[in-house]
Amino acid sequence: MAATTHTVTNQVPPLVGYDVYTADRALSEAVERHIEPGVLPGAQEELGALGRAAGSAQAQEWGAQANEHPPVLRTHDRYGNRIDEVEFHPSWHRLLGHAIAAGLTDAWGRPAGHVRRAAGFLVWTQAEAGHGCPLSMTHAAVPALRTDPVLAAEWEPKLTSYVYEEGLRPAPEKAGVLFGMGMTEKQGGTDVRSNTTRAEPLSGEGEYLLTGHKWFCSAPMSDGFLVLAQAPGGLTCFLVPRVLPDGTRNVFAIQRLKDKLGNKSNASGEVEFDGTWARRVGEEGRGVRTIIEMVAATRLDCVVGSAALMRQAVAQAIHHATYRSAFGGLLTDKPLMRNVLADLALESEAATVLAMRLASAYDTDTEEERAFLRIAVPAAKYWVTKRCTPVVGEALECLGGNGYVEESGMPRLLREAPLNSIWEGSGNVQALDVLRALQREPQALDAFLREVGKARGADHRLDAAIKDLLTELADLEGIEARARRLVERMALVLQGSLLVRWAPPEVSDAFCASRLGRDWGTAFGTLPHTLDLASVVARARPVAE
Repeated sequence: MAATTHTVTNQVPPLVGYDVYTADRALSEAVERHIEPGVLPGAQEELGALGRAAGSAQAQEWGAQANEHPPVLRTHDRYGNRIDEVEFHPSWHRLLGHAIAAGLTDAWGRPAGHVRRAAGFLVWTQAEAGHGCPLSMTHAAVPALRTDPVLAAEWEPKLTSYVYEEGLRPAPEKAGVLFGMGMTEKQGGTDVRSNTTRAEPLSGEGEYLLTGHKWFCSAPMSDGFLVLAQAPGGLTCFLVPRVLPDGTRNVFAIQRLKDKLGNKSNASGEVEFDGTWARRVGEEGRGVRTIIEMVAATRLDCVVGSAALMRQAVAQAIHHATYRSAFGGLLTDKPLMRNVLADLALESEAATVLAMRLASAYDTDTEEERAFLRIAVPAAKYWVTKRCTPVVGEALECLGGNGYVEESGMPRLLREAPLNSIWEGSGNVQALDVLRALQREPQALDAFLREVGKARGADHRLDAAIKDLLTELADLEGIEARARRLVERMALVLQGSLLVRWAPPEVSDAFCASRLGRDWGTAFGTLPHTLDLASVVARARPVAE
C-alpha cells in the first residue's frame, strides 16, 4: 500500500522517558512533608532515580514482557524427580532486582524508612504491579519475625538486603532473600481459624512437621514463607523455608498455578505440605496475633499499590487528552473532558495523600500513631482499593478505543485494579475490622477523631461531614449491616481533612464539594462546573516542571 494513503496524524506520543516521581506533585509534596530536612535530600535523590527508571522505555518493556510471558510451573525434572519450581521471564527478575536495589524491602531500620519505601513502591508499581507481591510480603515479614529475636537475627538482614539473588539455595548462602505468606485454605478462605493444616512438634526446640494445604500462596519461589497451622496449643505461626539447612529441598509441593484475572506476571499457587519442616514463630495458639503485623503492613501496601495504579491510569488519561484533538481543539480544553479528568485526579491525589500519611505514622511509631493506624489502615484499605477499579475504567475510556487495546497498557491496569481490594481481606473483612476497633479499642477512635479534627474550621463541608460522622458513631444499632457505609464516610472524612490541610485550595475545594458536600453525580465528570477544574488537571499532568 502506498504510504500516501496512510498518513498518521493526531496520535498521542507515548508517555515515556519521564520522571514518575517528580512529575507527581501530590507524591513529591507528601515526601517533603513527612521526611525531616536532614534526611530529605537523600530520599529525593533516590526517589528521583527510581522515578526516571520507572518512566523509562526499558522498564515499560520489562513490564510488558513479564505479563506477556507469565510464569510456568515445572513440577518434575526430565527424570521424574519432583522439583516444584516456577520459571519466570527474565524481565520479572530484572524488575525485582531493580526494586530490591532501590530499597523496596527495607523500611524498618533506616530514617523515614516507611515513607521512603512507600513512595518508592508507589513509583515503581507504575512500571509493573505483579512483582510488588513478593516485595510487599518480604517487607512485611519483618515485624512478625521480630516476635522471635533468634529468627529475626537470622533472617532480617537478608530480608532487608539490597541484593536480589534468584534461585533456590540455602538462605545462609544468599545475600538477600524473599518471603511469602500462606494463610488461606480451601474450606476456610478468610476464616483462618478454621484452617486444617496440622503442626506436629519435633524434639528440636521450636521445630515442627506440617501436613495440609494452602489454597493461595503467592510467589512460591520465595526463600521462606510465614504460614498458619493448628499446633497442639492452637493456631500458630510458622516459618517454612523452601530449602533446608542441609541444602535439601523442603516438602513444598506446588500443585498448580492459578489462572487469574490479572496479576499475570506473578505466580500464585496451591501448595501441599506433607511432613514439611517448619520453625515456630511466636507462641503456640497465638498465630493470628503473631502474623497480624505482617497483615497490617501488606494492607498498607494494598493502599499504596492502588494509589499507584490510579496515578498511572490518570497520568495516561491526562497525557492522552493533552495531545489528542477532537471537534476543533485539544481534548483537555473541552469542558466536559476537563471535568472527567479533574474528577479522576481528585481521587488519585486523595489516595496518594492518605497512603503517605499512613506510612508516616509507621515512621513516627508513637502510641498515638499506632492507635490511629488501628482504624485508619483498614478504613483506607477498604475505600482506596474499592475506588481503584472505577478510576482505572474511566481513565481507560478517556483514551477511547485506543485505551481498549493491549498496546496502550490500560487493559493491564484494569485487570490489576480489583486485586488489592481482595488481597489481605476483602471489603467486608476490612469494614468488620474497623467495627472491632471501634468496639474494643476506644483509643483508636480518639486518635482518628483527633487526626480529622486538625482541619476543623477550615471548610464548612468538612465540618458538617465530621458532625454527621459523630452522629453515626453514636448510634450502634444495626451497625454491622451499615458498616460499609460508616467506613466509607470515615475514609472520605479522613481524606478530606488531609487535603484541606495540605493540598492546594482548588483540590480541597473540589473534593469537599463533591465527596463531602455531595454536589456530585454517580459517575466521574459530574463535579460542579463552577470549580477551578483546569488547575486540578494541570496539577495532575505527568510532566515535571
